[in-house]
Amino acid sequence: MNIQERFLLKAIEDKNYISFMYKNKKYTKVKALKLITEDKHILKTQEGNFEFDLITKIIILKERF
Repeated sequence: MNIQERFLLKAIEDKNYISFMYKNKKYTKVKALKLITEDKHILKTQEGNFEFDLITKIIILKERF
């Protein structure tokens, strides 16, 4: 497990909003709901499902939901 996964799991646990880039599109103030680690790492959010390997520039925001 790398450092980004650990920070993301902590954000999910604490119910913090996150921001990130996915396929050159920026997502801001997104509710991270679950990180699935089966064959591929999938991040489930209220915006949809994202492949973790394609996510860049993850920022954990201080705001909570």
